[in-house]
Amino acid sequence: MKSFPSMLICAAVLLLAGCGRAGGPADAHGHAHGDGHAEAGHDDAAEGTHGGRLLETHGRAVELAIAEDGAPPRFRAWLYRDGKPLPPGAGRVEVTLTRLGGAVERHLLSAQADGSLGGADVVAEPHSFDVLVEATIDGEPLRFAYESYEGRTRIEPAIAEEAGIRVAAVGPGVIADEHEMQGLLTPVEGRTATVMARFPGPIRRLDAQVGDRVRAGQRLATIESNLSLTDYAVTTPIAGTVLSRQATVGGVASEGMALFEIADLSTIWVDLHVFGADAQHLRPGVPVTVTRMSDGVAAQTVLDRILPGTATASQSTVARASLDNADGLWRPGSAVRARITVEQQPAERVVPLSALQTFRDWDVVFVRVGDTYEVRPVELGKRDDRQVEIRAGVATGDIVVVEQSYLVKADLEKSGAAHEH
Repeated sequence: MKSFPSMLICAAVLLLAGCGRAGGPADAHGHAHGDGHAEAGHDDAAEGTHGGRLLETHGRAVELAIAEDGAPPRFRAWLYRDGKPLPPGAGRVEVTLTRLGGAVERHLLSAQADGSLGGADVVAEPHSFDVLVEATIDGEPLRFAYESYEGRTRIEPAIAEEAGIRVAAVGPGVIADEHEMQGLLTPVEGRTATVMARFPGPIRRLDAQVGDRVRAGQRLATIESNLSLTDYAVTTPIAGTVLSRQATVGGVASEGMALFEIADLSTIWVDLHVFGADAQHLRPGVPVTVTRMSDGVAAQTVLDRILPGTATASQSTVARASLDNADGLWRPGSAVRARITVEQQPAERVVPLSALQTFRDWDVVFVRVGDTYEVRPVELGKRDDRQVEIRAGVATGDIVVVEQSYLVKADLEKSGAAHEH
């Protein structure tokens, strides 16, 4: 039986399967390779001698392909008259590409030594565009237009909404070098006090319990001195919270007996255990986010110091930060999680990690224009645990899928819109 999440995923894919797609007869796309083989398009377009798309009218023809042969892809063309090849000097070819979103590229092809015409500019992936071919053969102008789409699909807004597909604009951000670790809360040294009996005698009264907040000089207990047979007050030398009480009414206190432990918890230490090489990246002053494991509440602070010793039991280095604890909710002995930010580097373009997918052998995101989604190969830079820098492939302001991007990938693969190289 499928789990509930698995059923949701299946339902979402089925929803997308019903969308209109960029497919059918318009999806022709020919690529010529070094071995002369061309990748077949999805329509009935004629194929030329070199495996490219054959564009023909009135006895004159242009065979157009995208040549790769181990090099970046560029346009190649061959000219024909009445089915016979012509030298490249017999005409000219210019290819205009209009990509999703309206960007226009022009590729002027010039004569090559092997008898073809070739473009100087790389045809960037994806090879998905509206194509306009303008040529002249023996002075006669020719014009051809067709669609060549790959990695493109259309998803109705209502279906995208129901499937949970969300988009956001590519924009600037900050990539953080962060380290996750755990630790314990401890009282600040020098802000604790042990309250003791000065003289032996029976304990007549106790005025504080564990958890009470007390002020400096406040009476905590009354003891009858065995020496003077008079009562004396036991007071706290500091303000703070009662952490422990080792006395009972009617018990007998000995001289110097510890009765109470008091700690000023208005500020508390966070001792974080750092393992291995992580300690080499830390330095005082870097930001720290501390999260209580009990309820998930987080607080911001900075790293105070790296202690010189090593924790004996765990063989870890201790990194210490301080937390304001005016509300008293950060309790000594509690376990916490922490994220230490070692470095923050601004980036011109970032996307959430959830936007990334693989398509063929590329890292990609999916750009949305209107109701149409198209794959975009991207060059990645630095990343952290939430987002990644995009160095090339999309522009600032492009709208990309940031949630459920795998559903768009699945729809492309299911529709056959992924043109295989």
